Parts: sequence; C-alpha cells; structure tokens
Amino acid sequence: MSLIEARSLPAKRQIPADVEEIDLVGILDIETLRGGLAAIAAGDGANGASPAARLKILALLKQIIADARTAIEEALFEDGSGLLCARKLASVQDVVVREIHDYAIRHVFQTANLSVGERMAVVAVGGYGRGTLAPGSDIDLLFVLPYKQSALGEQVAEYLLYMLWDLGFKVGHASRTVDECIKLARADFTIRTSILERWLVAGDVELFAELGRRFDAEVVAGTSEEFIAAKLAEREARHAKSGNTRYLVEPNVKEGKGGLRDLHTLFWIAKYHYRVSTAEALVEAGVFSRREWRLFVKAEDFLWAVRCHMHFATGKAEERLAFDLQPEIAKRLGYNSHPGLKDVERFMKHYFLIAKDVGDLTRIFCAALEEEHAKAAPGLKGFVRSLRGRARKIPGTLDFHIDNNRINVTGPNVFRDDPVNLIRIFRLAAMHQLEYHPDALKLIRRSLRLVDAALRENHDANSLFLDVLTDRFDPALHLRRMNEAGVLGRFIPDFGRIVAMMQFNMYHHYTVDEHLLRTIDTLSLIEHGHLADELPLASGFVNALKDRTPLYVALLLHDIAKGRPADHSIAGAKIARELCPRLGLDERETELVAWLVEDHLVMSMTAQQRDLSDRKTILDFAEKVRTLDRLKLLTVLTVCDIRAVGPGVWNGWKGQLLRTLYLETEPTLTGGFTQSSRRERLVRARLRLADRLSAWPDAERDAYLDLHYPNYFLTTPLEEQLRHAEFLREASDGRPLSTSIRTDRFHGITEIMVLAPDHPRLLSLLAGACAGAGANIADAQIFTMSDGRALDVMMLNREFESDDDEIRRAERICDNIERLLQGRDVPANLLAHRKPSRGARLFNLSPRIRLDNDLSNQFTVIEVEGLDRPGLLSDITGAISDLNLDIRSAHISTYGEKVVDVFYVTDLIGTKITSDSRAERIEARLKAVFDNPEGEVSSLVAMSSPRAFGITAR
Repeated sequence: MSLIEARSLPAKRQIPADVEEIDLVGILDIETLRGGLAAIAAGDGANGASPAARLKILALLKQIIADARTAIEEALFEDGSGLLCARKLASVQDVVVREIHDYAIRHVFQTANLSVGERMAVVAVGGYGRGTLAPGSDIDLLFVLPYKQSALGEQVAEYLLYMLWDLGFKVGHASRTVDECIKLARADFTIRTSILERWLVAGDVELFAELGRRFDAEVVAGTSEEFIAAKLAEREARHAKSGNTRYLVEPNVKEGKGGLRDLHTLFWIAKYHYRVSTAEALVEAGVFSRREWRLFVKAEDFLWAVRCHMHFATGKAEERLAFDLQPEIAKRLGYNSHPGLKDVERFMKHYFLIAKDVGDLTRIFCAALEEEHAKAAPGLKGFVRSLRGRARKIPGTLDFHIDNNRINVTGPNVFRDDPVNLIRIFRLAAMHQLEYHPDALKLIRRSLRLVDAALRENHDANSLFLDVLTDRFDPALHLRRMNEAGVLGRFIPDFGRIVAMMQFNMYHHYTVDEHLLRTIDTLSLIEHGHLADELPLASGFVNALKDRTPLYVALLLHDIAKGRPADHSIAGAKIARELCPRLGLDERETELVAWLVEDHLVMSMTAQQRDLSDRKTILDFAEKVRTLDRLKLLTVLTVCDIRAVGPGVWNGWKGQLLRTLYLETEPTLTGGFTQSSRRERLVRARLRLADRLSAWPDAERDAYLDLHYPNYFLTTPLEEQLRHAEFLREASDGRPLSTSIRTDRFHGITEIMVLAPDHPRLLSLLAGACAGAGANIADAQIFTMSDGRALDVMMLNREFESDDDEIRRAERICDNIERLLQGRDVPANLLAHRKPSRGARLFNLSPRIRLDNDLSNQFTVIEVEGLDRPGLLSDITGAISDLNLDIRSAHISTYGEKVVDVFYVTDLIGTKITSDSRAERIEARLKAVFDNPEGEVSSLVAMSSPRAFGITAR
C-alpha cells in the first residue's frame, strides 16, 4: 500500500484544519527508499531474506532515518513549529514501519496473496496513533489479527519488531483479535484510550475498519460519563504526584500540570464524548470560541516545540525541563536576555504562561461538560448524574447568583455595565466561601480590557480587593483564581510583571507569583490555628494582631520587584509606598509595609548566618527592627516566606534559630523587660531536657547537662537535643570517634552526626570526607562541649531515591571520616576524583569574600558567598586554617546552587584581624578556592596526623 493510498483511509489522522498535510519532500524520498530495498532483495541469493540482506536493510534505514531527523530538526529551528515537527516525525515513522512490513510480506515470506487467516493490520495507537511523535517517543503498535490467524501474522510481526528494535526504537506492542481488543478496552481505560487514538500504518483496511466500527458501537456508545470520570481522576492523580501545581521551576513537559498530557486529556474526552475528530470541531460544538481554539493550537505547538528540542538536545526521551536543559532550550528557541531577566528566565516565563493557558482551557472545557452533567459539589472528581442545584440569589447583588455552590454571573453584560464587578465577584465568592463557575471565569477573561487605569483608581474596587486579600477564610484561593483569570496582574501591574516569572536558581521551587500566594496561604493557616503546634511563637503573634492588613499586604508585595536590575527589596519598598495609599492604607501602615518589604530578608539572614550568642549580633538586629511590634510582624513574615520557598526548605532547626533571635532581641527592644530573661529561658530549657531524660540515673543526667554550653540549649530544638543525648550516651564507651546516620526522605536530606575530639581542622576534615563521597552539605551545626569533644551534625543533600542506597553512601562517608581522623588517608586523595557539581555547569556566580570587624566585639566575621560544589566547605575551612585563623563558630547556609558560609574567627592569640594587608591576603586566598577548585589541596595533608586527634586505628 502506498503512502498516498494509506492517507485516504477512513480513519485518517486528526490534523488541525489550519495545518496542511505533511509533505516529506526534502525530508525522506520514499521512492529512493523503495528502490534501495528492491535492489537489496534483487541482489540477495535468498530473495532478500538472508542475514546479510537484513544488515544492509538496517544500514539503509538507519541512514535514511538519521538524515530525515536532521532535516526535521533543521526545519524546527527555522519555522519553530513543534506540532509540525512532531507530525513529520510520525510520518517518517509511518514510512519506516510500512516499508519494513511490505518488504517482509514480499521478500522475506514471499506471500503475494494473503488468505483470510493471514490478514493483519498494523495499527499505531496512543500518541503515535494521534499522528505526533517526539524524537525519543515510544512507538506503540497494535497488531490486529483475524479470528483465525495463521503463523504468517506472528512471523511478520516478529520480523517488524526486531527490525525496529535493532534500529534503536523503543516499541510497545500487543497482538490481539478484534474481539480481544473490545473485551480489554471495556475493562481497562488505558487500553480504551490507546485504541481511541488509532491509525492504520500498514496491512488490512477492512480489519482496521471492523475494529473502529465495533469499538465505537460496543465500547464508546453510552459510556462517556465513566470515561470522563476516569480521565479526570487520572489527571488529578497525576497532578497530585507532581505537587499539584503548574509552577514548579523544573516542570515535566509531558506529564506535569499544564503540560501536553493535559491537552491530550481534553482532546480524548472531546473525541469520546462529542465524537469530534479535531480541536477545531469543538468550536462548532460550542465548547470553545475561535480565540480559545487558537489558544489550544498555540499551546500545543509551543509545548511540542519544547519537548522536541529537549529530545534532540539530549538524544533521549527527556521529559523534565531541568535546570541543565533550560538554558539550551532557551537558546534553541531564540530567547534573548533583557535587563533584569536572563534569556532562560524569559523562556520559562513564557512556558508558565502557556501552562496557565492550558489550565484556562481545561476550565472552559469542563464548563461545557457541566451543562450536560451536573455535579453535587465543586471540583472535577467525577461525574455523577444529579439534579442541578437551583440557582440562589446572593444578598446585596443582582449581578451574581449561586449556581451549584459556585458563583456565576446573571448575564453577559455584568462586567461591561460595571467594571468594579471584576473585583466584586472575588469578594462575594470569598465572603460566601464559593468556588467559581467556569462560565463566570470565561466571561472574566473575555472582559480583561475593562481593567484599566480608572478601575485601578476606583475606591470601591481597591476596598474590595483589600477585603479579598485579608479574607478570614481562604484568601490564597481567591487570589489564585484572580491571578489565573488575569485580573490580579492587570489590577496591580507590578504584580503582572512577576506572573509566571521563574528565578533561574536551584533554591526557589515555584514561580514568583506562586511563591507570594503561598506565603499568604501560610499566614491564613497560622491564623486558623492549623500550625499552632509547629509554629507556637508565630501563631501567638498572629492571634494577638490588632491590624492584620499591613502583614497581608507586605506578604503580597515582598518579592514583587523580582526580575528588575535594582535590588528587589529596595524596589519593592518603593512600589509599596506607591500602591498602599491606593489600596486605602494610611501613612503609618504604608511605612510599615514598606519597611517589611525592604527588610524582609534581614531576620532570616541574621538567624542563619550570624552567631546569636554574640551580643553585638543582637544589638545590630535590634537597631534595624526598632520596635517590638515590628519584630513580631517580621518574625511572622519570615516564617511564611521560608515555608513558601519549597518542600524541605523549612525545618525545625531554622524555626529554633528564629525563635532564639526573637527571644534574644525582645529584651533589648523593651528596655530589659521580657516575658522571660535569657537566664530564665536557659533554666527552663535545661529542665525540659532533664525531664525528658528522667529515665537516666541522676548523676549521669546531671553530668550530661553540664557537657553543653548555654547556647546549645537555646538554639537547638528539644527533639534534636534528645536524639543528641541518646547518641552521646551510646558513644560513651571510651571510643574517641562515633558516628550516627539518619535519612529523611520527606525533606530530601541525610543527617550524619559525628562525635570526635575538638580540633581547629575538624570541620575541614569532615567536609572533605563528605566531598570525597560526592556528598554536598546543605547545612551544618557545630557544637563544642566542655569536655573537649565536638558534636558536629551535617545535613547532606539526598542523592538516591532508596534509603538503603543513601545509608550505604553515608557509611562510606563515615568510613572516610574515620580514615582521615586516624591518619590513614588525606583529604587530597579523597577529593582528587570529585565531579563538578550541577551548579558549576549551569550557573555563573562571582565569589564574594567580606571581612567585617563591626559585626562582633570579639571576632572578625568572614562571610564567604559563591557557587557551591562538592568539597567547597572542606577547601574553605582548610584555607582558613592555613591562614593561621581559629574558627570559633561557623554558620553554613546553602540556597540551591549558592552557598553563604559565615565564620567567626580570631588569630592564634585570640584577637581580631586588624591588619589591612592580612585581610587582603585572606580575601585573596579564599577567592582562590573558588577560582581554582581543581587545584592541589596540599595544605590538607599536614592536618592528618592521628596524634592530633587522639584517635588510633583499630
């Protein structure tokens, strides 16, 4: 069967009406291919069936496929059409499968006239059956057999499959009769969906047509409700698995929320329920407007372009748009840098806007479905026939009513007649705790041009918006709906600039707008008492707030100036001073919001990067905060900000640091008055630990409590103190070195505790042991004890999915530690084969070294900021020791690819570094650690003497 004949089959592939039929001219010459295959068969003594002929066929096909893919990739660069690229790849695949099939029939098995029992249809199903393929896509084939099948069909299928496998394709396949296809499709929705998208590639036309007739009559007819329910449930499960957000900064282009699979799900349902064959037919069915149909095509084309480029760039079926790939794909798609935004950030912003469009289309589509299938509750969890809830009035308005527990418009002109209704609808929904009817959201999107300067300055509109922002029930839900509908970004243009904006770093998990909404959601959860056990301090502050408005406004605005050349905190404060009066805040509230925005990072930076036992740290922080009320608000804002960065970023240790900073600062701001003095808190902390250790003998318990210095009790969460106590108790068998391992899958870290004799180079050795195993230290806590030992707790970024694998890696690290401390190895050996980190390949971050004698009255503070990599902490601490500096405390912080390490140091006689020339040498030496990461670590050899640690090999 020729390509032209095949294209005339009844089950022709579904191609958008505005896209021309695929022309393979310049990509693949079918006649030349057939001529080559005929020549191989003619020149073979076995009529083309010999192993030698098979090898020649494979060589010919490999070359033709490679040339075709090169041509298709070049065309993708030129025209940018991802959908066209995917269809070209599928058409080339058609030719390859069909020609192998025909060659097998004519030459390998030499069967010119097939009997009824020898008929077979080679059917493309799934994505391939839809007529689109990415370069690395699986090839899904269904061999449809007649009721009585001879051995020939099995032989042809086997020949075809082995040829495809040898060509390097991943092939999913099944051989079934029509009866078996129908039976399995009834029982399995995956198989049903696969057969729904079918296309005859080669073989018997009538057999294929029979499958189509029976599938439509015996499977599809009368079952649309159950199919819709299954597909939507499958979609929700898939979204939940990926975090239920389309704004992950490393999205899955195929399976993620807002990705290709969501568009495919819409089309499967449409094809099944409305019996349409193209997306354009949904316009005729009244589901989409013509604009929305064009949006569907645009989104699909863009996503296919991204996916095809990803496969071409990596040479494999890569579906996750990881940091490693994003710069390359941005370059392939032709994005350029703009002031404040890198090319990759502009690309990813476009990606997330497309993902948002996919969400819009989903809601519009489901609105049409609901016209036929009423549901008892909001959400798309399944279709259950029920009587549609009778529309109910909303007190105080004639423009909106409640439709099945959703707010809906009463007519098509409610926004045109009164543009304030574009804000009022969200206020009414929040007030009455309603979801939004998709028809209302559709009308909102079609009315966005009404959000103009006049509406932005309208007093009622701003008052209503502020009510939504400070809603007592669920402000994040309604702000998110407002954002998804496009109203929020138009009503607050500065917010519109950060919609769908990603930050190209490995610290932030969400786009900027999604992060801001998640901070508001966190504050709402605190207000409702849902986080009281986890966040007792912040919960107490929120419950006592007299005016919640400035805090909510500050959360909405604290990162609103991201992506600008200026510092986003300072630029954000300027925006706050302009916007707050418009929203109705008075002068005092405006200045409070502006201060919170400008200094929203101060508390987290102080808590994590400064020595909280140093009095100068507390005094400097108190000087910035100035009042107790501002301190409480900043504490709450900081907690919400950190928790909304992403999973695993917030932990108990950071919470304890913030609590300690607050409690240390409180008496300074109140003139000495505090709910509890430092001494009282220390006594209570010791008593709490003593109470939890009540099973220990009194003498042993008292001796243990005397091991730790006061700062340990004030900065370490109680549960961690208990784990430390058990670890130290088990290690009290006379051994100078003990280690303990704990994995934490949820937070993505593995913890290693080390008990060893204290030594100036101990931290450097421990970091070197971690780096030698390729482990990266995310955080570290260093506790010196009164008996001359040190307890170091290191949190390592998780590498393996399996806990067993993680534990084995941690055991290698512990073995490294033991060998280093016993002098049986040196760090230089362990670090010789370290691999460059992911960040080193992707990010360009200039190192910054700063020495400060004003941050502490006793110590020189060295702040080191730069690109993280395995072994960096070991190199830095080793360099500090080489410089004859004594590290009194270290504060290790990792923000994705960036590390900020702060060391409180003195010289060897215990004084600050005051010489300018020495300070310059220190800066130059530490900068060299970043500039020459592969250089020798010869200075580390000398520190490996076992005598220095009092540890001998067993």
